[in-house]
Amino acid sequence: MSASIARATVKAVSRRKILPTRAALTLTPSAVNKIKVLLQGKPEYIGLKVGVRTRGCNGLTYTLDYTKQKDNSDEEVLQDGVRVFIEKKAQLTLLGTEMDFVETKLSSEFVFNNPNIKGTCGCGESFNI
Repeated sequence: MSASIARATVKAVSRRKILPTRAALTLTPSAVNKIKVLLQGKPEYIGLKVGVRTRGCNGLTYTLDYTKQKDNSDEEVLQDGVRVFIEKKAQLTLLGTEMDFVETKLSSEFVFNNPNIKGTCGCGESFNI
């Protein structure tokens, strides 16, 4: 398995009304711009793939990797010219989630604002549904 390309943090969003959308995942303009930068000069990749794996003190964590193709079971999110693919295992955990990119003086990371999360660990890297 390849190493992840970026760090991702998860935030539980309390009682946010889930708006019906066509996509399982929505991207903020900041996330769209960062994905464009990450894919710039990498024509062999068609987008990013979001997955989940068991890890951390709370159960699950998101993974982000480059992808060269769409697998049959992947959900495709196409927004503002960027493509994000969601692995089958991650699809239900991401419904209604907003993917953002946040940059501070100390860190830069993708943040998943997820209304489905029941709990997170102290550092925000793992969660449970």
